[in-house]
Amino acid sequence: MTELKSYVRSLERSREALRREDRPDTFAMAGREWDLLDGVFAPPFSATTSVAMEILGLVGNGDFRFAQHGSFLEIGAGTGIIAVSAALSGCRRVVAADINPHAVKNSEMNAARHGVADRVNAVHSDLFSALDEGDRFDTVYWHSNFVLAPPDYRYETDHECAYVDPGYQAHQRYLAEAPTRLTAGGAALLQFSNRGDVDLLHEMAAGCGRELRELYRRDFLEGSETMEHILFEIRATR
Repeated sequence: MTELKSYVRSLERSREALRREDRPDTFAMAGREWDLLDGVFAPPFSATTSVAMEILGLVGNGDFRFAQHGSFLEIGAGTGIIAVSAALSGCRRVVAADINPHAVKNSEMNAARHGVADRVNAVHSDLFSALDEGDRFDTVYWHSNFVLAPPDYRYETDHECAYVDPGYQAHQRYLAEAPTRLTAGGAALLQFSNRGDVDLLHEMAAGCGRELRELYRRDFLEGSETMEHILFEIRATR
């Protein structure tokens, strides 16, 4: 296993991010200030969130490429920066879901900070588990925990859920269910990386009647390593 794809190294990054002495209470990104709570993935320590914002068109003068005036569900919302930015770009209804209760609170704080608490609903949810059965969205998006961990790995903290996925169990569920959560003509999106197992992801998609259409691909530096992020659209084949 390469250093780039090592789940052990990813877990080390998680632990380091939690105990760093320079971990801020607030940070600046995309021209705005954001709150950061303890126990939540820290965007200042990784370029991945800012790259996601760029890919989605949520920075500068760019237009949000998806559901600009519709409904948006973000899985794994973390601080809520993407969900809140989607609301600020014009989305009428936004749901920010996260398995980490600290992240749910963090999303609520940032929605209030930026005056969109009336349009952003933060929910404690394991993927779609807390949503109503009939809930549908114009866009469903997950910037996933793309590093593959062994199937029997058990998370030691909620924070680790943002870094690795044991046996790609969460990815399997997302591939199967995300397209069923769409309005007519909606888009189910998955932001992945070359730090994950792209071939296995395609195999899993095919196995549950899905195909992955590549929309965007972006290289960037993460520390001293070059990473690549890929935005897929998940489409049903049956």
